[in-house]
Amino acid sequence: MSINLSPLTFSLINSSSPSSYCPTCWSPPLPPPPPSRSRKRVVLSAAKKRRMSIEEEVKEEEEVPPPQSEEEEAETSSKPRRIALFVEPSPFAYVSGYKNRFQNFIKNLREMGDEVIVVTNHEGVPQEFHGAKVIGSWSFPCPWYQNVPLSLALSPRIIGEVAKFKPDIIHASSPGIMVFGALAIAKMLSVPLVMSYHTHVPIYIPRYTFSWLVKPMWMIIKFLHRAADLTLVPSAAISRDLVAAHVTSANRIRLWNKGVDSESFHPRFRNHEMRVRLSNGEPEKPLIIHVGRLGVEKSLDFLKRVMDRLPGVRIAFIGDGPYRSDLEKLFSDMPAVFTGMLQGEELSQAYASGDIFAMPSESETLGLVVLEAMSSGLPVVAARAGGIPDIIPEDQEGKTSFLFTPGDLDDCVGKMEHLLSDKEFRESMGKAAREEMEKYDWKAATRKIRNEQYNAAIWHWRKKRAQLLRPILWLVKRMFPPQRPQITR
Repeated sequence: MSINLSPLTFSLINSSSPSSYCPTCWSPPLPPPPPSRSRKRVVLSAAKKRRMSIEEEVKEEEEVPPPQSEEEEAETSSKPRRIALFVEPSPFAYVSGYKNRFQNFIKNLREMGDEVIVVTNHEGVPQEFHGAKVIGSWSFPCPWYQNVPLSLALSPRIIGEVAKFKPDIIHASSPGIMVFGALAIAKMLSVPLVMSYHTHVPIYIPRYTFSWLVKPMWMIIKFLHRAADLTLVPSAAISRDLVAAHVTSANRIRLWNKGVDSESFHPRFRNHEMRVRLSNGEPEKPLIIHVGRLGVEKSLDFLKRVMDRLPGVRIAFIGDGPYRSDLEKLFSDMPAVFTGMLQGEELSQAYASGDIFAMPSESETLGLVVLEAMSSGLPVVAARAGGIPDIIPEDQEGKTSFLFTPGDLDDCVGKMEHLLSDKEFRESMGKAAREEMEKYDWKAATRKIRNEQYNAAIWHWRKKRAQLLRPILWLVKRMFPPQRPQITR
């Protein structure tokens, strides 16, 4: 038996709610109509597009710049380059983990014969640095972190200065505000753009502001780094984080090799007067030191719990930051010294005059202060997190330094006690740390970026430009087809 329903009846049955059900007037529902051919085509088209996008993504992952020939490599290393650096905050006035990284980078580029200009925040900047011209841009304080100056660096003056310089490549630090200006100028001038990722902002956001801002921050980072031709990261851990978050394809991420000034940070700077100062007049007591910016994200309050378990031990904090006053209150009943900022030989002496370097932070993109401490002959006890395991890999644990499970007080204190109770073992580990750090040279790290990674960025830029021009070239050929030569007989 077949039941025929009018379209109106069918509509009423399907739109009725369960509460309006009537057993006497109920009719069995019709089966859903088969999908139309047009709908099938749309579904198949969408599936095909998804498959194509996945294939393209895989293909992009596999595509890497071809290796240079010996002749090309020799030409690259000998030919001077013109490099525009956009660095925020200033590597000259703002004390941060990448200050030494960028200062050594600029210095080595200049020694290799390259022309360099540096665009950065205007406060406290020199007119030049090792022959590199420094251009200051008006800045304003970060709303959530007043000590960090920000700047867009997109004024007509700066655009004109960079255009006049005619850079071969633009290199910008990220994340920040200035990186947007660098991106805009790179597009205006049609110049390859490299971004180096230095601060893992998504981890910091919940500590300083609202957690719901983490997702928008990742979206901003994706927008920036997908627009860049290459991304440099300070550690393999950060590279994995960016790939996992789909910030950019893995073949467009490169490691900025670690380096340390092993002459400035050396055990020979150990100094009795500095030790007296750091130990508050008790140089014979064991001394733990920490060097760096005093921020809430550094987990420095963890060291209070460590010190509660180590009676008779002294601790010194070298550095400054927004969390300093809170830390001073927290350690008010403890043998703790806060020196504020130290620079030059004083900083070298502070490193070398301690017994152990403590690093509880779980958010370091690398941890340059750990490199400097080990170069100064100090064993390090650090959280196994962020970029620190790149400095103290698994096969070096217990030989050059110690890592502890983040937040595990017993693990951290146990390793501290082992070092403090055995002077011979502590000194042996400090010596091994020093020998390991002698392998890492800023000049070699700079040469790799200049000769290899900048070349990779240029290759990706040329490839992208060719893809953008392909439709235009096709249209030109259609509009102006090549004339066939006429054959005369």
